Amino acid sequence: MKTGQQHIAGLRDGRAVFIDGKRVDDTTRHPAFRHAIQSVGKLFDFASDEANRELMTFATPAGRANRIWQLPESFDELRQRRTALEQWGGLHAGFLGRAPDHVASCIAGMYMGLDQFEAYDKDRAKALADYYTYARDRDLYLTYVIINPQADRSKSAAQQKDAFLTTGVVDQDAEGITVRGAKMLATGGIMADEVFVTCIQPLQPGDEIYALSFAIPMNTKGLQILSRKSYEESSQSVFDNPLSSRFDENDAVLYFDDVKVPWDRIFVYKNLEMCQKQFHATPAHVYQNYQAMVRLSVKVRFLIGMARRIAETNGVLGFPQVRETLGQLAAEGGMVDAFVAAMEIKGTHYGRYYVPDRHTLYAAQTLTQQLYAKILNTLRELAGGGMIMLPSSVQDLANPEIAALVEKTQQSPAAGALDKVKFYKLAWDAVGSEFASRHQQYEMFYAGATFVTKNHSFRTYDWDSAGGLVSNMLSSYQLADELKTSQAA
Repeated sequence: MKTGQQHIAGLRDGRAVFIDGKRVDDTTRHPAFRHAIQSVGKLFDFASDEANRELMTFATPAGRANRIWQLPESFDELRQRRTALEQWGGLHAGFLGRAPDHVASCIAGMYMGLDQFEAYDKDRAKALADYYTYARDRDLYLTYVIINPQADRSKSAAQQKDAFLTTGVVDQDAEGITVRGAKMLATGGIMADEVFVTCIQPLQPGDEIYALSFAIPMNTKGLQILSRKSYEESSQSVFDNPLSSRFDENDAVLYFDDVKVPWDRIFVYKNLEMCQKQFHATPAHVYQNYQAMVRLSVKVRFLIGMARRIAETNGVLGFPQVRETLGQLAAEGGMVDAFVAAMEIKGTHYGRYYVPDRHTLYAAQTLTQQLYAKILNTLRELAGGGMIMLPSSVQDLANPEIAALVEKTQQSPAAGALDKVKFYKLAWDAVGSEFASRHQQYEMFYAGATFVTKNHSFRTYDWDSAGGLVSNMLSSYQLADELKTSQAA
């Protein structure tokens, strides 16, 4: 188990990060990234704290490891792991969507389905098994890039104008392969140790050079990390921007400029079928998205708590229409929590491992993609202008004359002026800031476009059971019997 300082020190590794036209010498000190990196450091500190040993770690042949790498073999072990993930998520209120527990869950789920890899290629299976142990025992933070760059979506990867727009194989030799091209979205990549590179989108015949799955360090020679705009850099005051100043996990395009990948880091090589099977024939896709739903349940709880605080701050908690609105939110939050519990209760074994229920997961994703924006709009309705008419910055409060006016104009029956301003600054950063807008987009699409999640729900639903009920009802009466009864009457 590594500490936060050990993780942060490991990021000073010469990785090629670019932002605002320049290469960053040290992300851990750069104003675009440093506070988010410190927030991740606090996650590792929490997990490695001896006081949290039972909560956050499990026994392995090498000692104790972070529960993010745990492979539950029972319902109780799955719930135990979920409790750890919830506690971790509470440290950032669910706003680090690609915290270390996400891709660790993906790799762990792939490892659970090692039999699929062994049937495909024993050498690639060994590479995966060795990598799981390597990452677990070093407490690595992984990001991933599993989506091809947006270009002409009507054409396959091989049909794009640039054959290496998408990351593909340029060459191979006894040591490994050389890859060139881009992948997205490396959410959290600037703060991660390594990146898992593959393709979750269906590939077409002719796309074999892109049908890859491998993992490499973020400082690998030739790997270029192209950061989006930093919300943290324009949010230096924690008081004014309590979320975006500390939890802007960043997203980046990765460009592989003839990057060499050794064979012992390659899990799938030029195989279209296995690129899909690594997610859907193993527990990987379920396990990684179960983690995402655990995180989202924490985030929804945070937003619902904020909704009640808005009502209290504005003195409207006793209004029947407000209580009705809060009751609706509470029901929706309870639904998300119930989905997580149902995934666990309805779980099944994949070999020796206990895995959450697949369809319950996809049902939850389908509905929460629609729910997140609805919750934000409800908070806007409850707050009215309260989130907008705030002091321009913390500097207003440093000026005695302006501070006196703030004290006079920011009234609340439940809080003093300073506490009201502090709360509404937080609310705006969660609901209306540029950081908040990115999170709305993220929650809508991190699991894929809505038609993708709905198709997952469609293909995993128990249609036989539902159709059987219809058939049984239809077979319980016959036209001939009805006519006989009518004639007899």
